[in-house]
Amino acid sequence: MAVTTSGRPPGRLARMRGRLTTTQVLGVPVVWIVAGFNVLTGLWLLLSSLKSGDEIFSSPWHLPRSLHWDNYARAWSEGNFGPAALNTVVVVAGTAVITLVFAAPAAYVLSRVTTRFNGGFILFFALGLGIPAQVVMLPLFVVMNKLLLVDSLFGLVVVYVATSLPFAVFFLTGFFSTLPVELEEAAALDGASAFRTFWQVMLPLARGGLVTVLILNVIQHWGETVFSLVFIQNTDHQTLSLALLGFLQQMQYNGADWGGLFAGVAVVVLPVLACYVWLGRRIIEGMTVGSVK
Repeated sequence: MAVTTSGRPPGRLARMRGRLTTTQVLGVPVVWIVAGFNVLTGLWLLLSSLKSGDEIFSSPWHLPRSLHWDNYARAWSEGNFGPAALNTVVVVAGTAVITLVFAAPAAYVLSRVTTRFNGGFILFFALGLGIPAQVVMLPLFVVMNKLLLVDSLFGLVVVYVATSLPFAVFFLTGFFSTLPVELEEAAALDGASAFRTFWQVMLPLARGGLVTVLILNVIQHWGETVFSLVFIQNTDHQTLSLALLGFLQQMQYNGADWGGLFAGVAVVVLPVLACYVWLGRRIIEGMTVGSVK
């Protein structure tokens, strides 16, 4: 066992320093700085949403003198956030569930059925991750318009599912590849069909990966703006991001309501932030398990 110059064994801190590389020594403070900046930004947003408009500009870095909860009530009513929140929940939940329904069987087949086309199929889904939304926007709008799916929540779900499938299939393919094949062989010896093996044996084992994809899907589409701005034209079908844009446009004609605007931003951001804080460990665990075999 190593000893120090004083003849005593090195402490825990000294042993950790000995194992850290230069990149880790430099990277850890940077990570903490970025994390601290994000936390302070979130706190500043929350505190600003409880201030009056004058107080936001006169003392932006101070605590609010009084809590203006009416900012949230005003943003919720005048910004039409109530129906928009319901539309967002419907669209995001539908997108997440339908994506898993299609992605899980496809990923399982790609990870288990070995053919000369598997590599091409996996590469096809991987290439879908790098296609910018702006490239497919115009042809996608033409196709959706012909199918009468423009200005429809169901049409928006179809678009979201199509853009979510490449990552979901690519990620779950790697996750299913880490699961032991011996369990499927044992199920086959017991007379289980391929569908029953997938549904009752492999799918429960892949719960960590499925939950990870589900959470990332919710986070991705909760505040999505580009597709919803193009494909939603009626205010009755708008999502939270469009309601926030509409509330900002109202300020140009009805006067600046900065307290209500910060409250509207908080309504859009805080649910996703709370979801990530609550389930962030599950996301990391799912991605870590699926990255190694």
